Amino acid sequence: MLPTVILPGYLAPAKDYLDLQQQLNALGTETTIVPLQRQDWLVTLGGRPVTPILQQLDRTVQQLLDSTQAPQVNLVGHSAGGWISRIFMGAEPYCGQVWKAQTKVHTLISLGTPHSSKEAWTQRNLNFVNDNYPGAFHSQVKYVCVAGKALFGQRSWRLGQWFTYSSYKVTCGEGKCWGDGVTPILSAHLLGATNLTLDDVWHSPHPTQAAPKHTPYQWYGSPNVIQSWSHFLA
Repeated sequence: MLPTVILPGYLAPAKDYLDLQQQLNALGTETTIVPLQRQDWLVTLGGRPVTPILQQLDRTVQQLLDSTQAPQVNLVGHSAGGWISRIFMGAEPYCGQVWKAQTKVHTLISLGTPHSSKEAWTQRNLNFVNDNYPGAFHSQVKYVCVAGKALFGQRSWRLGQWFTYSSYKVTCGEGKCWGDGVTPILSAHLLGATNLTLDDVWHSPHPTQAAPKHTPYQWYGSPNVIQSWSHFLA
């Protein structure tokens, strides 16, 4: 199997993905996490460029290619990590830099990624991605987009329900829809990709207030959920 690089989600540190890394290693794919800390994201707040994240992604991919002598890597991008990976693969200048890494990537698996959004502060970055690289843009790259179907958005004064409804609404324009508690299914899929929807799968590796207390919490990196998408890394 090709080696794999995990790109964390927005404001998330690499340590949140250690269990996922270990499980992928156990499946036979040498896996590295982009070594981000929470403070690394602070310069991107308010829709600012994600260039510092792309630079760390580029270094991590190149180091893994050098150490393994593999021809390509697989990318697993959680949440914002999915659309940032699409910038990384592209050939158009982004804030004066070009990574053009599509030849280095065999498969991109996005987990709960909002590939489209109506939220004002995300428009600059996501419009750049979708205007330049719509859908499963690079024909030589396998795109797999995984969405969770855990919670239907509803207007409610309960904190978890209110957050979910608001998150869905600013992302896809409709709060009353299904998603993983943060990203609605509609936004997590891409035209031309292999699109998966997994029942009872939540967005974050950490349980949220909206998650039911009477059932085990599972997210995209839970052992039984990984089995639903990890075979695409083969």
